[in-house]
Amino acid sequence: MNPKHVALISAELGISQKQAENTMTLLAEGSTVPFISRYRKEQTGSLDEVQIGKVEDMKKRYEEVDDRRAFIIKTITEQEKMTPELLAKLESSWVLAELEDMYLPYKPKRKTRATVAIEKGLEPLAKLLLEQQENTPEEAAKSFLNEQVATTEEALKGARDIIAEWINENAELRDKLRKLFTHTAVLSSKVNEGKESEGEKYKDYFDFREELFSIPSHRVLAIFRGESEGFLFASITPVEEEALEIINKQFVTGHNASAEQVTKAAADAYKRLLRPSLENEFRAAAKEKADTEAIEVFAENLRQLLLAAPLGPKAVIAIDPGYRTGCKTVALDSQGNMLDHDVIYPLEKNYKSQAAEQLLHSWVNKYDIAAIAVGNGTAGRETEEFVKKIDFGRKVNVFMVNESGASVYSASEVAREEFPEHDVTVRGSVSIGRRLIDPLAELVKIDPKAIGVGQYQHDVNQSHLKQSLDRVVVSCVNNVGVNLNTASKHLLAYISGLGPSLAENIVKYRKENGAFKNRKELKNVTRLGDKAFEQCAGFLRIENGDNPLDNSAVHPERYPVVEAIATKQQCSVQELMGREDLRKNINMKDFISEEVGQVTLEDILKELAKPSRDPRDEIAIFEYAEGIKSMEDVKPGMVLPGVVTNITAFGAFVDIGVKQDGLVHISHLSNKFISNPNEAVKLNQKVMVTVLEVDIARKRISLSMKTNEPAGGGGGGQRRERKDNKPAKEAPVNDFQAKLLALKSKFK
Repeated sequence: MNPKHVALISAELGISQKQAENTMTLLAEGSTVPFISRYRKEQTGSLDEVQIGKVEDMKKRYEEVDDRRAFIIKTITEQEKMTPELLAKLESSWVLAELEDMYLPYKPKRKTRATVAIEKGLEPLAKLLLEQQENTPEEAAKSFLNEQVATTEEALKGARDIIAEWINENAELRDKLRKLFTHTAVLSSKVNEGKESEGEKYKDYFDFREELFSIPSHRVLAIFRGESEGFLFASITPVEEEALEIINKQFVTGHNASAEQVTKAAADAYKRLLRPSLENEFRAAAKEKADTEAIEVFAENLRQLLLAAPLGPKAVIAIDPGYRTGCKTVALDSQGNMLDHDVIYPLEKNYKSQAAEQLLHSWVNKYDIAAIAVGNGTAGRETEEFVKKIDFGRKVNVFMVNESGASVYSASEVAREEFPEHDVTVRGSVSIGRRLIDPLAELVKIDPKAIGVGQYQHDVNQSHLKQSLDRVVVSCVNNVGVNLNTASKHLLAYISGLGPSLAENIVKYRKENGAFKNRKELKNVTRLGDKAFEQCAGFLRIENGDNPLDNSAVHPERYPVVEAIATKQQCSVQELMGREDLRKNINMKDFISEEVGQVTLEDILKELAKPSRDPRDEIAIFEYAEGIKSMEDVKPGMVLPGVVTNITAFGAFVDIGVKQDGLVHISHLSNKFISNPNEAVKLNQKVMVTVLEVDIARKRISLSMKTNEPAGGGGGGQRRERKDNKPAKEAPVNDFQAKLLALKSKFK
């Protein structure tokens, strides 16, 4: 382990060197982030998953810097140009840009204007001019005329080309200009000629300027997308005069004709070499920063979506709505296995709607259905309304389920493997139903990008996006834990220490040998060794197994501690888990050891109090406003219930039940100032919104979550009076709305 890496990571993350070193050691030994954060708190000082992930990322970054530095040192040394001073500078730098600046003069070059001029013998003239002692450069240039250099002007131009390259390769200057770019560069964009109409969606950026250091990530990505599509031209530059002043101050030291030549070379160096190079560097940096922020937004949205409240193991009916082609309908048991499937036509005003009602009624009784899931796509609201009117003779809750990505799943290899005999329509309905039973278990089968909770997800660095989203999925799956005897191989694959191969082996063992009776039995699974067992065991649950601790997050390596506590309390482990009075009398100091500290003991006692607790919220019934089914039904001033479906850097999208989500801009998410939409809302949160504006032509709905928000407030919150001077119509109020409206009134 590199001690310099430890010191750098410690300083950058604000953690002790011991925390950094122990975390890096655990990672090097093959421990996963979820395992380290849950079961190695003593070693890491209770670092969380985010901090451990940053340690992992920074370790890789510094290893890349080490590799690049070694290459640069080797290359310069082979050129026999290495000096002790240069070596010391290279070895002390941990910033790639600095290393590249120092390497630039020694970097093997393709043919440039400067190399051509050097080949013509003009380097001595360039050195002479740069000294700025020669008052008659034209006279000095005459001695450099030859077969390749015909005129004094050609000689001077070649010398200036050489000087320009020297200026470009000066590390000190590049550092100064980099600081200028950092503090003053402006990102500007203009529409390409003749593209005004075709690029209408980028109209806001047709003549745009904003300081680079303060521009939000979504604008950067929008501009770069518009440029890549050929509608915009973008540039990142500081004030040119300020840049030239910095260059001239360093290189123009005289006040004569030679100094004038250097001044010309400096201007050429900036425009032709330095500015394009630094602009590319800052473009890449701006893109990387915007990518990082967009990926963080996507990752947080995905986390909230994966941890959405589950209905739990109950039998359900799932309906994928449709008009002409009917509603694809399936019945699923409590584990999500398909019991039946059919196509119904509830929206036909004839005998077909009666047949649909009869089928649903019979399935509810036959399969002991607890709830009905209706996809929120086309015809979703109408289908939901139809189902809710059916009297099943007992309570059957109806839920609208977000079906984003269901079609991706239905056409996937995973779906074909699960349902080889059924078409995509049936598979899509199954996915909708399973999302209600357990969103996490179902959504892990779908590429996160297809779920539709991102911001510019197709524009960001795809490998970084995948890495981040995979990390979120792993975190969520391990945070919740999975039932070892019912989990699919797709879900098991995300468990710490497993992966697709071992997950498949577990499922195969389960089929051949029946349900696992205890965690120790995992060691009988092909290729599941001691390290994999250590990493995965605590996240796998066994209901009604041999050991009650197997259905908890207590790791098998700590079973002896729990058994010692039970012995001390003169009870069984089962009694210890079931009786709070026994746990209250435990003196933790009696059980603290070198390996098991106070933090681990506290975690164990929390788990004994609520073994196998699900960190997700309980599911709640939500109802849209009655009579609001299309954009034409929505009017400014209405107060409507909605569900947050996506969160971006600039606001949140809310589904109000009209097939077109409305946008609550960040300025309308709260009555107080917020800089991050996540301060005000979470994904799948039920909210009340006020309609500000409706633009049917552009399919845009502007909403607000502010209290006392006037209609038409989309333009900076300014009031727009109704022409008829009548109060805006408020949507019909159901129980859910009434409660929220009462709360809004209370806190006005």
